[in-house]
Amino acid sequence: MSDRYLVILPTYNEAENLSQIVPAILEQDDRLEVLVVDDDSPDGTGALADQLAAAFARVHVLHRAAKEGLGRAYLAGFGWGLERGYHLLFEMDADFSHDPKFLKQLIAATQEADLVLGSRYKSGVNVVNWPMSRLLLSYFANIYVRWVTGLPLTDATGGFKCFRREVLEALPLGKIKSNGYAFQIEMSFRAWRKKFRLVEIPIVFTDRIEGTSKMNKTIVREAVWMVWWLWISDRLGRL
Repeated sequence: MSDRYLVILPTYNEAENLSQIVPAILEQDDRLEVLVVDDDSPDGTGALADQLAAAFARVHVLHRAAKEGLGRAYLAGFGWGLERGYHLLFEMDADFSHDPKFLKQLIAATQEADLVLGSRYKSGVNVVNWPMSRLLLSYFANIYVRWVTGLPLTDATGGFKCFRREVLEALPLGKIKSNGYAFQIEMSFRAWRKKFRLVEIPIVFTDRIEGTSKMNKTIVREAVWMVWWLWISDRLGRL
């Protein structure tokens, strides 16, 4: 059986972006398929996703009854993809902040890595259209994560990632606690502590043009305390 790759796109009110991002993903590689995980978007994103699935054989949709957060959406997508035998599973935003052109580089990097992460800070600061306050928050948050956990990443909070299925099969997905940016930290930390090979590739992150950001204070607070929970749980052998 030839390799099959799944890009998981969590959506909530992304109707302005979805019809453009899906074809842009599919044209990067014939092995790529897309799973739209929609949390009952009131703007009709779910219905648009169904239309795309009817038009493209490589597009699939997972409808969820309510908005439960980014981490829950990705976990649902991972479960869906693992059940259907995909070899690589990607996390990616639906708003073009993650440029589909970098998918080829993530795929290539899996020859030497089990988890590939697109980094905004691997080669300097490659972020476009963010206010300085948010950029500084993100940059120093990643320094904080490295300091507390030892996780050897420049961008542990980034959400453009590619997992080999073996990584997801080895992680206790039912025990993942976090949901926002902390979800990205927790998944990478658990994979690292399982001795999987983590590699970062530089990307350019461009803030969304259409729609509104999902960032809020709750997400930031979760990330602040989650890194300490991970560190303590790891030391106690409870991960």
